[in-house]
Amino acid sequence: MEYRRVGASGLAVSEIAYGNWLTHGSSGCVAAALDAGVTTFHTAAAWDGGAAEAAFGAAFAGVRRDDLVLCTGVFWPEGPGPNDAGLSRKHVIASLEGSLRRLRTDHVDVYQLLRFDYRTPVAETFLALSDLVRQGKVRYVGTSEWTAEQLLQAHEAATRYAVPLIANQPHYSMLWRVPEAQVMPVGARIGLGQFASMPLAQGVLTGKYRDGRIPAGSRAAGPPPTRPLLLPELLERVALLRGVADDAGLTMAQLALAWTLQHETVASAVTGASTPEQVTENAKAAGVRLDLDVLTRIDQLLGSFVQTDPRLVWSPPAQPG
Repeated sequence: MEYRRVGASGLAVSEIAYGNWLTHGSSGCVAAALDAGVTTFHTAAAWDGGAAEAAFGAAFAGVRRDDLVLCTGVFWPEGPGPNDAGLSRKHVIASLEGSLRRLRTDHVDVYQLLRFDYRTPVAETFLALSDLVRQGKVRYVGTSEWTAEQLLQAHEAATRYAVPLIANQPHYSMLWRVPEAQVMPVGARIGLGQFASMPLAQGVLTGKYRDGRIPAGSRAAGPPPTRPLLLPELLERVALLRGVADDAGLTMAQLALAWTLQHETVASAVTGASTPEQVTENAKAAGVRLDLDVLTRIDQLLGSFVQTDPRLVWSPPAQPG
């Protein structure tokens, strides 16, 4: 495993991080991640009603806390009440308290604001975060899927309230390069590193959806929004990447993960897994450097299926409540 500093901070994270959005992380998967040198784990309070955090809390029993970089996040609804979502002071603090209980820890290393909240002043959110940092419950702060303009607002508020804002987590993959135009340059300017989310395009870039077939138990078989990526023409192009991966001595998943790590602002690639074997395979993408020929072949094969328009958003800036 290789490790990188996050933005301008001193925090080191593993190049491959393990996230448990859809697959909550069995003890076997977490053990495989730790064995492979993965130190960085991503979850969120609202994922499966807190079950994702609880799964991590149980899996980390007996693991030295200082060996882990635990990242969790707040924004999505966690209950039926009008204050059970968003980034208000009330919800941010209440959500963190619940996260700490489920994770069985007294602090989180990176507390992430999972979307921009149009209903709450940015200053209110960051003043609350400042209090949590001073209390020792939060070490660093990050954002997720914030626009360049919103990141500048966050930077101003973080500077005013002495909040260590160090990271942003955009959707970023071979197919979705939207952050490169504005988010990544602005992030670099204000000292933010990027946690690349969904680098495997929800499994599409692993090549498992050949001919549009959806394997039983795969992510596309359930409700998450993978199906728009299952266009026959796109899958044909993705299948051609197998030759590129073979020539590089990589699996298709490793090729996709390594691709995201070529960008200088990316601190780690965050991916889930259903089995310990997948975790072990993914971890081998750390430290891989792709030469220009490989990168050029990827661009040529994917062609117009690559999304780069900065006006596009992976998911709408959802309003809580």
